Amino acid sequence: MNLHKEGYRIIAWSFLIIMTFNYLLHQHVNIEWLKWSLTMISMILFMLIVYFFRFPERFAKTKPTEVIAPVDGKVVVIEEVFEPEYFKDKRLQISIFMSPLNVHATRYPVGGRVVYSKYYKGKHLVAWHPKSSELNERTTIVVDNPEVGPVMFRQIAGAVARRIENYSVVGKEVTQGADAGFIKFGSRVDVFLPLGTEVYVIIGDKTRGGETIIANCPKH
Repeated sequence: MNLHKEGYRIIAWSFLIIMTFNYLLHQHVNIEWLKWSLTMISMILFMLIVYFFRFPERFAKTKPTEVIAPVDGKVVVIEEVFEPEYFKDKRLQISIFMSPLNVHATRYPVGGRVVYSKYYKGKHLVAWHPKSSELNERTTIVVDNPEVGPVMFRQIAGAVARRIENYSVVGKEVTQGADAGFIKFGSRVDVFLPLGTEVYVIIGDKTRGGETIIANCPKH
């Protein structure tokens, strides 16, 4: 199983802490059922931490105008909205909610040149809250694709998530499906596409980041 680089330090520290805990447990606790129960719980906890930071290889065969899901999760929003931060006009928004059990790596939905990348401090409303896209801690990234023009995606921290990693740098050329960052412990990603985009998913659909094709944009 491939692991995301954001997990290396956390996994190492977790392993050290759990091994120390189990050493002390077996040295000082004489109640057998309690000792082995706590050992089992600690090992399950460690396996869950490792599982959270998995980073599977994904490949999608796409047309030049197609957009892939940036994350694993469930489609919770498909609607036309006014986007006030960058475009300042109407866009088609597709939002994907991630549970703590989903892969939390973020991938570029399209390839092109990064023209905007900004971090905002904010609240930690539940990720499916209608205002989380505007009020929560978040990063906004815009990639200018040569076929469809600029495409925005927004990493949003949820009630549990407390850290967003964003690798996007303005001026950088990026590849569709490449590693764009990581959101730790439950969150959401919004994608903003041009009006007239053909949507391939519906509310409730499950997506696989870097693999599920979610839309086909008109050429600009």
